[in-house]
Amino acid sequence: MDKTILIIEDEVAIVEILTFNLEKEGYRVISALDGEDGVRLAKEQNPDLILLDVMLPKMDGFEVCKYVRSRMNTPIIMLTAREEEVDKVLGLELGADDYVTKPFSRRELLARIKANIRRRVLDDNTETASQEEGVLRFGDLVINTNSMGVTKNKKPVDLTPREFELIKFLATQPNKVFSREELMEKVWNFEFYGDLRTVDVTVRRLREKIENNPAEPEYILTRRGAGYLFQTV
Repeated sequence: MDKTILIIEDEVAIVEILTFNLEKEGYRVISALDGEDGVRLAKEQNPDLILLDVMLPKMDGFEVCKYVRSRMNTPIIMLTAREEEVDKVLGLELGADDYVTKPFSRRELLARIKANIRRRVLDDNTETASQEEGVLRFGDLVINTNSMGVTKNKKPVDLTPREFELIKFLATQPNKVFSREELMEKVWNFEFYGDLRTVDVTVRRLREKIENNPAEPEYILTRRGAGYLFQTV
């Protein structure tokens, strides 16, 4: 997954439990036991998400949140044993993206982590696209909707018009699943009642051209029984 999560939490037991569960999910984890060290690691490591406790030595979580948010757009999920509404409001006003009250379930926290990282990636892609109108960038894959060109690792990818229309349609609506029937209607521009394998064949050819490993695609994924999506996370 190659996403880095910074845990800023002064309870060693909680850090160990979070680290174990997050590494099990494929995240790279770094941690700090006080606010000052957390700020230092945030600046040095530029993590993809920060799990931030409120009650910390040296700098409390609110101070850390304010400092980080003034310099970085990293998603911040605040962790606290408190339940007062004023603490939640203050954290969000200082720039936190989400708030979880201890004790929290492993599944809930993982779901919120994934959602916040996904949201940040989508925001980054939207910002990039708005800065360069008609150009969509997804790591080493660049789709230019104006010139109808695609590059991979800065090298042109030779696509047929239908292959380009398919990747453009999916990439402009990332992380959304489309059935083969929907793709036939939207990309092939007509209602299709025949052999839907046309979609599968086009997807297979497209994967062979844009994926590092077509057998384990990173961009165009299959949702069994549902359809296809363009993944940005």
